[in-house]
Amino acid sequence: MAKSSRHPRVVRERAVALVFEQVGQYSSQWAAITSIAAKVGVSAETLRRWVRDAEAVVGAGTAVTSAESGSERVRELERENRELRRANEILKAASIFFARELDPRPPHS
Repeated sequence: MAKSSRHPRVVRERAVALVFEQVGQYSSQWAAITSIAAKVGVSAETLRRWVRDAEAVVGAGTAVTSAESGSERVRELERENRELRRANEILKAASIFFARELDPRPPHS
């Protein structure tokens, strides 16, 4: 069973959102946490835990996305590899053609 919190979920979510939104205005994430915690009326350590929990949830959600985008990237690289191999074959054939054209020796009969 989930433990009850002294702080409503809305307060937790808003405080964490404020940290994420305003972290750039402070010298560090901890500075943002301590400032926002004082304004919200919670301890800095409590808000830090809420932020870490939110980061873990976001990180878990992006791991799936990263895996999916990773396989998409592999497909894209495989396609590019096929195109480059084809281009190399064309260039080899062209170089053989031009080498024969520029060869000063008469062709063998």
